[in-house]
Parts: sequence; C-alpha cells; structure tokens
Amino acid sequence: MFIAEPKLIAVLGPTASGKTELAVKLALRFNGEIISADSRQVYRGMDIGTGKDLQEYRVESQKHAPSSVEGSKVTMIPYHLIDVVGPGTEFNMAKFQKLADRAIEGILKRGKVPIIAGGTGLYLQAVVDNYQLPAGQPDMKLRRELEKLKAEELYGKLENLNRGQAESLNESDRKNKRRLIRKIEICSQKSQAKNPKPKNNLQYNFLVLGLTQPQPLLDKKIYKRLIERLERGGMAEEVKRLHYDDKISWKRLEQFGLEYKFIALYLQHKISYEELVELLFTAIKQFSRRQMTWFKRWEKQGRKIFWTKNYAQAEKLVKEFLSCGS
Repeated sequence: MFIAEPKLIAVLGPTASGKTELAVKLALRFNGEIISADSRQVYRGMDIGTGKDLQEYRVESQKHAPSSVEGSKVTMIPYHLIDVVGPGTEFNMAKFQKLADRAIEGILKRGKVPIIAGGTGLYLQAVVDNYQLPAGQPDMKLRRELEKLKAEELYGKLENLNRGQAESLNESDRKNKRRLIRKIEICSQKSQAKNPKPKNNLQYNFLVLGLTQPQPLLDKKIYKRLIERLERGGMAEEVKRLHYDDKISWKRLEQFGLEYKFIALYLQHKISYEELVELLFTAIKQFSRRQMTWFKRWEKQGRKIFWTKNYAQAEKLVKEFLSCGS
C-alpha cells in the first residue's frame, strides 16, 4: 500500500519582504499552522527588534465567520517557536530542529498543514533537508566544502550559525577565510552537541516558496520600518528594559546583532543617534543581501525554490501542490 508523504510548505525571503504576512494568508486559506524559522524570535521579550508582531497572526475572514454573524470575524492563526526561551539562554540549530520536528508532528496529527516561515537560512535548511547532525567530531569534509566558498559566503554562514560571533569580527577577520572557517567549525560543533535524532527516517514533501522584491524597493521598506520602530515603535525602550529590568548584559545584547547591537551601543553613548540610524540601516541592508545569497546558494545545491512576487502566485502554487496526487 502506497502512503503519500506529508506535504509541508516553507516560506522564505529577506528581511522586510513580507514573508510572515504571506504565510499567515496561506495558513488561513489552506488550514495551516505556522512554525517561525527566525533565530531571534525564539527569545521572550525580544519583540520589536525582531519584528515579532503577533498581531500579524490575527486576520479577518468572512469564510470563517459563523452563519449567525454577518460580516467577518477575527481568526488567530496558530504559531510555534516564538517566545520559547529567555534571552539569557543559548539557542542553536540543533534545538530549533528538535522543536520544529515536534511542532510538525503535532500539526500533522491535527490534520493541518505545517507552514515554516522565516529568514534564517540555516534553520530552514535543517528542517527542509532533514539534517542529520553528527556528534560534533572534527569534520574534514566540512572543511573541504568551506574552502570552496568565498569569504563573503563564509561570513554569511557564520552569521546564520552565531550572529554575535560574526558581528564581533573586525573587517580584516571578515575577509580572512582561515579564521572564518575555524569560527564556523567551532560554532557548528557547539550547535551539534545535543545530537538530535533523525525523524525516524520520515521524509516530508516540501514546497519551498521564496518571496522576492526589487532590492531598491526592499531597501526603502527597511528604512521606513527602521525609523518607525525607532521613533514610534519603542525599540530603544525595549533594549533598555532587557538590560535594566531583565538584567541582560550589554555584551549579550550586542551578540544578538543588528538592532540590539547598535541600540546597545547607542544607549552606552558609544555612538550618536545619527550614527545609530546610519550604521543600523547599512547593517540591515547588508544582512538582507546575505540572506538572498544563502537562498541562492541553497538553490545551487539542488533545492527548488519557487520565487513569487505576491499572494496570488503563491496561492496558485500551494493549491496545485496540495492537490497533486491526492
């Protein structure tokens, strides 16, 4: 008897591309639940800086409104792997994969469609490609593979493994392949220490959707969102609370990179507000480009990514995927 592989959806894209909004709409349309693949949204209390807008999971739908009520009703799309640990706790790919596996099994048991959405390439790849993590022994094969990459690609890989380690490097070290490879090796060994078990050899059938936008448009969205979060969103106040109320050290905050790093520097009076805006905007733009580099490299490794520009295109692809073979 032939048993069809469970069908899962993955939605990826660079920061500010709108991937969460797309994933929520798809979850509403196809009876899904969302698993966040974001390396920072796992931390409780880190909300504004990580773009953890839980209101995005609340959507209006006439289709789901009860017959006795006219108009639409608000539906809360279930989500997973958000707010799972405190910011003082170390979190890595191995922990993410274990929790994601558990979430997928639960969603499937409820008869729903798991939708993994996020921009952390390593986390997405670990689940979609079913990484089997070794026990953390020195891996010469890994070193040979890393040697083939350019310094920029190595830095992107390190950033996905440990953003704090990556951003702690000076400009010279970021171009030093040997040092980057060593850092990646150390971070990989740490992330693999738990040695999560395979999914009982169960393989999932993934449709991977990539949300793409022209880079100039994306840069404008990044800047607009940054200013809104700084001037009206309370992002600096969030970092203050994490440090003064939750007792998260400045060093730890800087290790989280991007918003937390530069706002921490600003609050310590190490940079001015103008420098904060300029440096952070540049850093986020560079980060979005490294995300795209990661996704494109994943494609070259054989993973098919269906790039879409809007919900209509994505809906059509998902509908065809879920109906095929059923």
